[in-house]
Amino acid sequence: MGNNGTRSASMADVAHAAGVSTQTVSRVVNGSSAVRPDTAERVRDVMDEIGYRPSFAGRSLKTGSYRSIGLVMFDIRSTGNLDRLAGITAAAQERRYAITLIEMDKDKPQTLAEATRRMSALPVDGMIFNLNRMVEDFRTFQPLPALSTVILTMIEHPSCPTVDNDQHGCSEMIVSYLLEHGHRTVHHIAGPALSISGSMREEGWYDALAEAGIGAPEIRRGDWSADSGYEAGAALARDPSCTAIYASNDAMAYGAMAALRDAGKRVPEDVSVVGVDDALGGIVPHVSLTTVRFDNHQVGRLAFEKVIGPKSGAHEPLSILVPGKLIERSTVAVARSH
Repeated sequence: MGNNGTRSASMADVAHAAGVSTQTVSRVVNGSSAVRPDTAERVRDVMDEIGYRPSFAGRSLKTGSYRSIGLVMFDIRSTGNLDRLAGITAAAQERRYAITLIEMDKDKPQTLAEATRRMSALPVDGMIFNLNRMVEDFRTFQPLPALSTVILTMIEHPSCPTVDNDQHGCSEMIVSYLLEHGHRTVHHIAGPALSISGSMREEGWYDALAEAGIGAPEIRRGDWSADSGYEAGAALARDPSCTAIYASNDAMAYGAMAALRDAGKRVPEDVSVVGVDDALGGIVPHVSLTTVRFDNHQVGRLAFEKVIGPKSGAHEPLSILVPGKLIERSTVAVARSH
């Protein structure tokens, strides 16, 4: 019954009105290509006219699938998350899947177990967890056998497939690029300590310098904001050994450049600066910052394809890393002679 007390339209009602069999209606509902296009269009028109809604519960009993994937996110608006969401939804649309979204409270401790508990109560076939920060049960979490689970993180999980950008490799690429320009070392403005991507970029910076036989200079830590980048940049402007800065995101890089210029330093003649994310387009006119661009849309697509993959092996450990691309602009120059 509908909310107004009237009987809901059935598949048999659609079949009668469209002059087809209930099997044909079922095929149209399930997206089968076995129905002639003109017939399928007529059936869909009748569905709209009489207000027929497919029963997903009934379909799941028949096919074993809801054709819906659950997505758990902390903050949809943070850098890269909208692109990941776009990649997931584009892949879902192509496969005729729906997305059920839950946004967790980013200001409270969260666990994979709690996210799974909430998602498993909904009509979904699998779950994608977008992990922006570490959760306390990451290593001990065991996915439900009936709920295929993929985690968006660079850290390998013992039981779930993971997909992410190569944050560690991003730092190695930036440090190598700056050293190739003659800089004796690379100073780093890191992200928040609780950020997984920030921590992996920091680790990659440290490892790349160690590989080159260079001791890591004192780290400066920001909070992703341009203001925190400005504060770090002001401190580095007073350090005569600083000729190259790698900031863990574009906003902090932009803040650092402003501080350097206010201190009388020229970018890139005196200090070269590189950021990450290529996120200033449409915000800053004539973007000059050299940076690394990540394909978060592709990360989302890969996560979706993995979560709907073959059930056998769906929970086998597997790490997929998408490399970033260096976008060379005008904030890097050959190091000045000492």
